[in-house]
Amino acid sequence: MRYKSLFIDLDDTLWDTFHNNKECLKELYAELHLERHYASFEAFFSRYMPNNLELWAKYRRGEIDRLTLIIERFRPFLRPLGIVSQKDILKINNHFLAQTTKQTRLIPGAIELLEHLRPHYKMYILSNGFREVQSLKLENSGLAPYFDGIILSEDAKIQKPHPGIFDYALRVTDSSRESTLMIGDSWDADILGAHDSAIDQIWYNPQQEPARGFRPTYTVVTLAEITHIL
Repeated sequence: MRYKSLFIDLDDTLWDTFHNNKECLKELYAELHLERHYASFEAFFSRYMPNNLELWAKYRRGEIDRLTLIIERFRPFLRPLGIVSQKDILKINNHFLAQTTKQTRLIPGAIELLEHLRPHYKMYILSNGFREVQSLKLENSGLAPYFDGIILSEDAKIQKPHPGIFDYALRVTDSSRESTLMIGDSWDADILGAHDSAIDQIWYNPQQEPARGFRPTYTVVTLAEITHIL
């Protein structure tokens, strides 16, 4: 068997981050009575999401730190409520994060895939997500028993796609580059990062976006397709 270790992204690869977070934002929208400032939740979400994605991209590139990401993803939307202090924004952010850990929606086929893989591979979560929520997401959604460990960018002190986090992950898991495979949905963080670290990749690409600059080792549209590769 060619591969022995699998590094697997969590958010939007196994755990349905988009829909889980959207549900928590709906709760926050109602709790803060944001309907006073937005025509609908969807109007709010259509502004929140691009801002959040851009901040995460800057975080991956090392252009902003974790605190800036947390504050600036909420500050523009809380300002109309008169909530501008860092302390108050952090309190709302912490409440939001705590609620996300209770969400359990998974990407279709996630459990079936892990059941298929578990007898044959060492499996590790490799994530840029925050320490206080990622372990709880795994536990509450039933994913934790399938994994031999979780490797976070906060532990490596650098985010995917930087090669340093992949070097760190190989070292702490005692894995070889040649026998390790990265599975993830993010072209920039997971696929480009692994490629630049000379690690094979499976790109989970449900939107069938075009590859940019090189062809991944494998590309799938559903998680079920991975069972035909591994």
